[in-house]
Amino acid sequence: MASSGVLKLVSMILIVCMAVMGAPKAAKAAITCSDVVSHLIPCLSYVQNGGTPAAACCSGVKTLYGQAQTSPDRQDVCKCIKSAVNGMPYTGYNLNLAAGLPAKCGLHLPYNISPSTDCNK
Repeated sequence: MASSGVLKLVSMILIVCMAVMGAPKAAKAAITCSDVVSHLIPCLSYVQNGGTPAAACCSGVKTLYGQAQTSPDRQDVCKCIKSAVNGMPYTGYNLNLAAGLPAKCGLHLPYNISPSTDCNK
């Protein structure tokens, strides 16, 4: 399903950017894959069609960003999304929309978002 692939791509890109933020902290990851998906499902329409992200999308992105405060949380979320996206098709258009989503939601990240980000760093 292309829609599932796009959602998973969006999730991966958003979480990959979160995975590389901040210094490592010792803590057990508490965010599940189902948490990630439920927060990012409202972003599917934006990543498919562009325009303005829905308020629920930005709320989910910001909530997830706020919950992923430790390196283990960020790494686990990143790995979950990368696993879900593995083998799913996406276009450059979808990738560009997903990469721009944090900024569209008012989150300014100091690095580029890329599906090739190493979740272990």
